[in-house]
Amino acid sequence: MTVTAVVEDSRPVGRSLTANRLPKWAPAAVAVGSIALGCGIGAAAGLASHLQWGLLSAALFLLISYGLSARVEGRRQAKDRFATSVVWVAFILAVVPLVALTVYTVQQGMDVVNGNFLSHSMKGVLQSGPGGGIYHALIGTLEQVGLATAIAAPIGLLTAVYLVEYGRGKLAKAVTFFVDVMTGIPSIVAGLFILSVWNLALGFGYSGFSGSLALAILMMPVVVRSTEEMLKLVPNELREASYALGVPKWKTILRIVLPTAIGGITTGVMLAVARITGETAPVMMLVFGADYINNNPFDGPQQSLPMYIWTQYSQVNNDFGYARAWGAALVLIAFVMGLNLVARGIARWRSPKSGH
Repeated sequence: MTVTAVVEDSRPVGRSLTANRLPKWAPAAVAVGSIALGCGIGAAAGLASHLQWGLLSAALFLLISYGLSARVEGRRQAKDRFATSVVWVAFILAVVPLVALTVYTVQQGMDVVNGNFLSHSMKGVLQSGPGGGIYHALIGTLEQVGLATAIAAPIGLLTAVYLVEYGRGKLAKAVTFFVDVMTGIPSIVAGLFILSVWNLALGFGYSGFSGSLALAILMMPVVVRSTEEMLKLVPNELREASYALGVPKWKTILRIVLPTAIGGITTGVMLAVARITGETAPVMMLVFGADYINNNPFDGPQQSLPMYIWTQYSQVNNDFGYARAWGAALVLIAFVMGLNLVARGIARWRSPKSGH
């Protein structure tokens, strides 16, 4: 008879495969503690700038997060948490200046922006006195940006269609190269080019249209790049199905490709418009500025919001000019923000819908 003895393993149970984890509230607690510690060290060290306090708190947050995670979770998980913490710190460092700029502009400009400010010009108003408005600058900005869009959007769209649908060989590479170069051109260079060719060589005077030509040069590469990327996202199966039905290539592009990518194309154009709305240098060189209302962008100087802000803020020790400058800056930020919201709305509206 064989007796089988069952011997229980009395050794302590080993560490589970799942390592220890910090609680979910640990990052928030570390962040609060790092901020408190950073502010305390900054105050004790006599650091006057709150920016230095914030950078010190961010560095402490990274170090404490890594050290605590390495002790509890191990080095591998600590490296992952460190990378995540770096991303969050970079995000906060990017957002804080934007929020601070917006809040400060709203605080400074809200007292000035009203119906009278939006419906009057600076004609007959002393620069050092109260009153006046931005009506003439609003008209100039809308007309100049509108003309630039009417010039740049079709040219940029057709250039992108050529690069994606037809472009092959050296010519396409040359066009791509020059588009990349134009993307990094400073606005002052575009203004100098139009001043040399349009104003000096051809003899045209200062006008809103001159500024629109320079803005169109700045806008065109943005439209080309954004449209090119949107056209590349259109599935080739759609093109091939159209070709299989005997539809010509030009009609396929017009009826299939462009409607499919119209949401992204419109978004790119709107973002390009927002990019050129705040340009100042070309307007200063080519439009020249005016205190009165000029509804004709093809004849005579014209004002714009960026130049109006510079004109008002350049006056030394003029509180009224400073107030008008901040009010115009608030209107300009609201205009650009509105364009971005419209672009996002169009992109969401025209995005492919699933389940239908």
